[in-house]
Amino acid sequence: MTTHPYLRAYLAGVLVPTLILPLGLVAFVVVRLCLAAPFPVERAAVFPLALIPAVWGLWNVLWLGTRPATHLSVGAHGAVLPLLLLPAGTLIATQLGVLELGATHVTWFQAIHVPYALIAAAFAAVLAMYYLVWKYIVGFVNRTLDVA
Repeated sequence: MTTHPYLRAYLAGVLVPTLILPLGLVAFVVVRLCLAAPFPVERAAVFPLALIPAVWGLWNVLWLGTRPATHLSVGAHGAVLPLLLLPAGTLIATQLGVLELGATHVTWFQAIHVPYALIAAAFAAVLAMYYLVWKYIVGFVNRTLDVA
């Protein structure tokens, strides 16, 4: 199958977040409606649900296009993505008033305070998770769709 490799790469990249993000939506709905959270969770949920699958698909297309020049593995390429998503998400969240940056902590919805040390540890875990998901799941789908 040699036709439309970039379309197949896009579809392979979109698969994982399209399957996982509805679970996040369910968690947001439970927090907001069932647990009666006093902050508007849906303001933070809608944008990532719409954007993340497209970003993953385009990132996989970029990997396919740059692979001959960079020789990067799909796992390493996927692990770079959070390094772009975190600053972009932080910028968007601060502009929308969802996130406030303090000297020692971040405040979400003017109610939840998270220290930077916890964010750094979580970010390291996210980097490792992205590497593994891209290496094993996206890589598998790429091979199945004859992208890689």
